[in-house]
Amino acid sequence: MPIFLFKGGRIIEEQYYKVWLSLIKNLGFKKYSNLIKRFKTNKNIFHATKKELMQVDFISEKMSENILNLEIRKQAIIHLKYMQKNQIDIISISDDEYPYLLREIYGPPICLYIRGNKDILKGANVAIVGCRECSEYGRNIAQRFSYELSKQNINIVSGLAKGIDEFSHLGAIFAKGKTIAVLGNGVDIIYPIENKYLVDNILKYDGAIISEFPLGTKPEKLNFPLRNRIISGLSKKIIVIEAKKKSGTLITVDFALEQGRDVYVVPRKY
Repeated sequence: MPIFLFKGGRIIEEQYYKVWLSLIKNLGFKKYSNLIKRFKTNKNIFHATKKELMQVDFISEKMSENILNLEIRKQAIIHLKYMQKNQIDIISISDDEYPYLLREIYGPPICLYIRGNKDILKGANVAIVGCRECSEYGRNIAQRFSYELSKQNINIVSGLAKGIDEFSHLGAIFAKGKTIAVLGNGVDIIYPIENKYLVDNILKYDGAIISEFPLGTKPEKLNFPLRNRIISGLSKKIIVIEAKKKSGTLITVDFALEQGRDVYVVPRKY
């Protein structure tokens, strides 16, 4: 596979292989780990034959066909061109840049798409999460916690949703601190669209917008529990503000406890 030359700069082979891997459906961490154990590099996986692939544990005939799918390989080139034009990066779990805390969780994402500052993914991160339909008290608390923590050079992690997430990001922005928004869709899609101003300011103050989902992935309901495990996985501590029963916030808490993170709950206002 030659080095890819695109107008305006160069994208090396390894970026191509990362994007290609991210486009392969149902290729989870365990299957990828078995492939890397057998083939050593992403490039070698790419060039493996169907027979060689099927000799790897948990790699079925269907999965080997997905890995060899020519349309997916073509789509990876299209993605790379868009990424270069729009300053989108990608890292894989085998990279030194991959956050060590996230690598420790069960079923970590193979790849992360990133807009902005990828270095803060390995920094001192605290997640602030809560419900969308929050009270004024909840909004104020989220913003205050985020502001004060940001002033102590702690990065705020949240999910860019309306409500507590929104005001958690805002607190960091008001403090001119760094915040990480983890998306349940591709980084080329802003959801909700009303939070475009947040995205612009997160990037302005050297924060990051990240997702494990390929470009063009829409914000479907099933994506958000997966997103939530990354929010907690990136963070040493989780602050919970106004969570509803059977909510995404409590899913994040479950992940955090499973991952061995410290969970703090803000008392409700009586």
